[in-house]
Amino acid sequence: MAEIVLISGLSGAGRSGAADVLDDLGWYVIDNLPTALLSTFVDLAAQPGSEIDRLALVGGRDHDRVLERVADLRTSGHRVRVLFLDASTQELVKRYNATRRRHPLAGEAGGLVESIEIERGKLDPVRGAADLVIDTTDLNVHQLKERILQAFDESEESHLQVSVESFGFKHGLPIDADMVMDVRFLPNPHWDEALRPLTGHDPAVSDYVLETSSGSDFVDRFDDLLGSLLPQYEAEGRSYLTVAIGCTGGRHRSVAVAEELAARLRARGVAVRAAHRDLSR
Repeated sequence: MAEIVLISGLSGAGRSGAADVLDDLGWYVIDNLPTALLSTFVDLAAQPGSEIDRLALVGGRDHDRVLERVADLRTSGHRVRVLFLDASTQELVKRYNATRRRHPLAGEAGGLVESIEIERGKLDPVRGAADLVIDTTDLNVHQLKERILQAFDESEESHLQVSVESFGFKHGLPIDADMVMDVRFLPNPHWDEALRPLTGHDPAVSDYVLETSSGSDFVDRFDDLLGSLLPQYEAEGRSYLTVAIGCTGGRHRSVAVAEELAARLRARGVAVRAAHRDLSR
């Protein structure tokens, strides 16, 4: 049986870049494969004598039957993961204006923004069913490559991979989060002039946030909650989980808490990465 990654997502959000990374990792990549031919190609690749055992398929524009085909392949015993690349409308407009490319749905809309929103609506069910959603709004090509490498690193055993991501509420919610926790109730280092220029990576800030009764109690309780939930997510077949920790600006409290939670999960043997979306803002 084949191992399959279906790469879907908004046009301009990085599907080709993700496919290039998987190609470098030795996956057999097919770009813009019509969904109607998905099962047929997988059957051919699974024939005796075929050397294709890992397929990365970049979905085309026929979005309506993607999930139906994925369900069929899983029923047939194939391991299928759906990777969805997303980005904000503002960022996609910027990318299209920079490249002067025509949006594939331009013929259905009165302008670029409308084209993007039409496509977003069509792809919403696929995004909701995806195993991994990556928001590329603030990622450069190197950061996207790192995320793909971490997600599909075959050197580690297959198990649930967790991302703990800090963010600032004033910059908006992360669109790739599965679970969001608000830590704005914790003591805020921003109001301490000595701590304001620092970040949650600095021990002085981390101690200020975590070495209080509210900080230590919250981290202990949330760590316990994750410890009970992660095995259940894994039992349900989830391969990836993104936990977003938010404070006001995304530089102090959320960073300190995210790093502490990631360290605790890592100590328990969980495959985890810490990321900080708004640290440099």
